[in-house]
Amino acid sequence: MASSSGPRKVVWFYPGIYFLAPEPEEALCLQLQGLLVVCIGITSWAQANIRSLQSFHMKSSGLPTAHEKSSMRSSTGEQSMTVSTNACSSAFQILYPGGLYEALAESAPVHWAESGLVALQAGTGLPWWLSIVCAGAVLRTGLTLPLAAHQGHVLAKLENLQPEIENLAKHLRYEVSIRGKQLGWSEKVARFHFRKNLGRIVSELYVRDNCHPFKASLLMWIQIPVWVFVSIALRNCSVGAADSEVLAVQEQLSTGGTLWFTDLTVPDSTWILPVSLGLFNLLIVEIFALRKFELSRFQKYATNFIRGLSVLMVPIAATVPSSMALYWLSSSFMGLSHNLLLRSPTFRRLCRIPRTKSDSDTPYRDIVLAFYTKYFLKK
Repeated sequence: MASSSGPRKVVWFYPGIYFLAPEPEEALCLQLQGLLVVCIGITSWAQANIRSLQSFHMKSSGLPTAHEKSSMRSSTGEQSMTVSTNACSSAFQILYPGGLYEALAESAPVHWAESGLVALQAGTGLPWWLSIVCAGAVLRTGLTLPLAAHQGHVLAKLENLQPEIENLAKHLRYEVSIRGKQLGWSEKVARFHFRKNLGRIVSELYVRDNCHPFKASLLMWIQIPVWVFVSIALRNCSVGAADSEVLAVQEQLSTGGTLWFTDLTVPDSTWILPVSLGLFNLLIVEIFALRKFELSRFQKYATNFIRGLSVLMVPIAATVPSSMALYWLSSSFMGLSHNLLLRSPTFRRLCRIPRTKSDSDTPYRDIVLAFYTKYFLKK
């Protein structure tokens, strides 16, 4: 069965992939990035306070701290306590989320990202702040924009396929109803056979038109890991946690900023970068919400959830090094730009994206008009 919330309908067994269409690229990725920002903020705070947390854990467990251990006189007792304390500390590191974060921070993809950032800055000779902005622009334009265009191609095929799916579903429902009356099926059994056969028919249509919904999620599986690896690489460089080849980057970052954020290794005390990040993310969400057709209840909940994450990202971005906040801001800006670019009829024709009924010849005028109507003509 298909959703009836608007032109872009979704087959019932794919509810989690397209609930944010027609902008799954930014809306869904922004949701996941917001969750990852929360995790990064928590683990960054945890690493800064890990010693005090370990001390608190030992005291609450009745284990001696380092000062208490040094005051012990019995060598046998001291050795026993040392073993117990080390075991507790190891268990704490394994169970605590910071341990997983440290493993990720030392992974090969993060080191590749560190080397790539250093090579970009050395090769261009640009100041570090501009190199970070360029890195975000290059990754979003060279890597994710082609994938976003491919995603738009798949989504357009899916949208154009919906009338055929609805027509087949109507005939299938009639046939199942007749067959159910002949065999005495209950409503539950009839619904099961309807869904089973509809799933088979729709799968055949996806193969025929080469537009399986999973292909549209390819962008997410590439964009999110790249964003995470580069973010952690910048944090490693900013706090001096990188490998031996790029330890000197921390000193360069401390003087590689501009304007009010001259030191990229410390958070932005003015909150200009975090607030700008939040505004760009909210703008992406609002552009998604300004659609001609009514959002479903689930879409409204999801949109409000992403709004909340966008606001939550502001204080978290204010606690991480400015290099990370700057990269997040440049990435969001490029994402917004690409989102608008993919609405252009000329660009869509250039990318050979099939035209759909929901496409507009004046998309930017429609956005401005919808924004004005929603926020300035409210009764």
